[in-house]
Amino acid sequence: MDEPSPIAITLAQVGPRLRRIRTERGLTLSALAEATGISISTLSRLESGRRRASLEMLLPIAQAHRLPLDELLGTLESGKSRMHTRPRVRHGRVHFSLTNRPSPLQAWKLVIPAAQNRPEPCTHEGHVWLYVLSGRVRVVLGDRELVLEPGEAVEFDTGVPHWFGPLGGSAVEVLGLLGGRGERVHVRTGLRSR
Repeated sequence: MDEPSPIAITLAQVGPRLRRIRTERGLTLSALAEATGISISTLSRLESGRRRASLEMLLPIAQAHRLPLDELLGTLESGKSRMHTRPRVRHGRVHFSLTNRPSPLQAWKLVIPAAQNRPEPCTHEGHVWLYVLSGRVRVVLGDRELVLEPGEAVEFDTGVPHWFGPLGGSAVEVLGLLGGRGERVHVRTGLRSR
């Protein structure tokens, strides 16, 4: 009996892989159908292996999950996944998304020019964790102020009026995580090796 080809093996694994990716992201078939324009029954048959995947179906699914097609199919070698992020300028700040798929926790890098040093506090849903990469960052949280140096971090509920920006004459770079309300970053220290 002949061994199955690598292509046949990959195609046989597509359905279970699509189901795993969708469930890991907490998406229902209905939500994915709405995002892709593919019917719920077709998506269900793809995931169960009762329908063969085509490029016309896989491309919108990959876009909905914000994954390259090779990663969606599992043909990308482990550890070879790359972020292909394009900077976006919002309110004069340069944003780099570091989360390549829908997730309740979003990661980003932010470059804030030196001129953006006047506080303009805002509020919104969520919880933020900031880590300073470079520059001195002034953080306004309600009626409190903090100054963070490179290597320092702060986390806060975004329901509190907040603002952060450069302190001094140079731009700052920060890494951030934004999660839903009540969702916090769990930092572990003193980890033991096994």
